[in-house]
Amino acid sequence: MEATPQQRLGLGDLFKNRVIKTILISVLFLQIGIWVRNYSILLYVIEKTNEDPVAVSLISVAEFAPIFLFSFIGGTFADRWRPKRTMIWCDFLSAISVFVVLITLFLGSWQVIFFATLVSSILSQFSQPSGMKLFKLHVPAELVQMGMSIYQTMFALFMILGPILGTFVYQRFGIMASVGVMGVAFLCSAAVLFMLPKDPEPAKEKPQTSLMEEMKQGFRYVLNSRPLSLLGACFAAAGLAIGLTQPLGVFLITERLGLPKENLQWLMAAFGVGMILGGGITVAIAKKVQPQMLLAIGMAASAIGFIGMGFSTYLWFTLAAQFFAGLFMPCIHIGINTMILQNTEEAFIGRVNGILNPLFMGAMVITMSAAGWLKTHFSIVYIYQGSAIMLAIGILTLLPLLKKVPVQQVLKEE
Repeated sequence: MEATPQQRLGLGDLFKNRVIKTILISVLFLQIGIWVRNYSILLYVIEKTNEDPVAVSLISVAEFAPIFLFSFIGGTFADRWRPKRTMIWCDFLSAISVFVVLITLFLGSWQVIFFATLVSSILSQFSQPSGMKLFKLHVPAELVQMGMSIYQTMFALFMILGPILGTFVYQRFGIMASVGVMGVAFLCSAAVLFMLPKDPEPAKEKPQTSLMEEMKQGFRYVLNSRPLSLLGACFAAAGLAIGLTQPLGVFLITERLGLPKENLQWLMAAFGVGMILGGGITVAIAKKVQPQMLLAIGMAASAIGFIGMGFSTYLWFTLAAQFFAGLFMPCIHIGINTMILQNTEEAFIGRVNGILNPLFMGAMVITMSAAGWLKTHFSIVYIYQGSAIMLAIGILTLLPLLKKVPVQQVLKEE
């Protein structure tokens, strides 16, 4: 059977797409600003407070608390507002907040540095779902999964380069220059976004509804959609699994391997390298594999990686297991984002994101909070195996969707 023009769309077509090119360039500037922000502020606060753990923990609070408090609100407003305009204003306001911090630092008040992280994190809850809406509006369905693969590969690349860049800028030029780099990066992102196509005009006949009613509609939409409901259950299981192991990696090094804690950096490096390679592989196979299958493969690989890391008493084997998990991690992110786009109408993209993301983060925080207590009562081997079991439960929630893959494929070919 001869391929249709849509089936022949490939990587070249992806980079010809104006929206994808613009968003990727914008993300490049944003990642520079975010990683310089994360590491320069971390190092600055450690230096200013003599490694006060409370002050250091407040950085994470400023970064992650807005996900709980503003994700659903931001998603609801993103569904109301025009996506291009929303993204430009969010980046512009992030830059303004950074320059306000710069002036305040110049006047001698260093505590305001937390404000830069808080504001940009809040605004990202409005900007990110708007970017997803643009994918839905302007990217052909055949290119969505491949576009998400490139998008995720860029994030993986910065997992390796970001800490190096942020540390270098701070140690070489100091906090003032670091804050300046943040502001310029956000402004560059805002400028790039002007290249996006003009926002479509809102429908004049659209009935006016209250913010609360639109929030209720979002919850009803997810509950009435079987794919999205199952994806939410899968999200929760994945969050519980990842949160359980995330704080305990250092004990793999010190207890299971009997090595100094500084060797933890090699685990992070192995995971990051795996993600970069995995992102490239996923780009190549994205058009051939259904997103729910990608998600299941990624979670299964993570489960195998956790089992291997838990049992391993050799550094090379632990690194191999971590690399293996990282290699398939892009499958999870790309599968999730593609499933959301494929199963959600454009008018509900923001609210669906605003419901599912806090579900994952909330589950992760629950087990992160319990991980320390569990470590005092159980072997780390059992904890890592428990995490693998939670991922297996997440895969089981996807089975009803996986069974549909062959039927969908047949219909598509016909």
